[in-house]
Amino acid sequence: MIICSCKGITDRDIHAAIAWMRAADPATIITPGKVYHALGHRPDCGGCMPLFLATMRENAQLEVPIHLRNLKRANTGS
Repeated sequence: MIICSCKGITDRDIHAAIAWMRAADPATIITPGKVYHALGHRPDCGGCMPLFLATMRENAQLEVPIHLRNLKRANTGS
């Protein structure tokens, strides 16, 4: 399915880019900008962004690596 008509990006392209990034670096944080970059593009009008993000969220490989979760320290209220 076409996700970004400006750049011709499909859902398969997005999933393939996520798989490639995860295989290349299992600890990477995957963002929409990184997906566009991996596909050789930049966002244009932004109209596809809600669908682009929804497609990314469908991918099980998008999760933040376990060792990078919960790194934010609790506010001590000093």
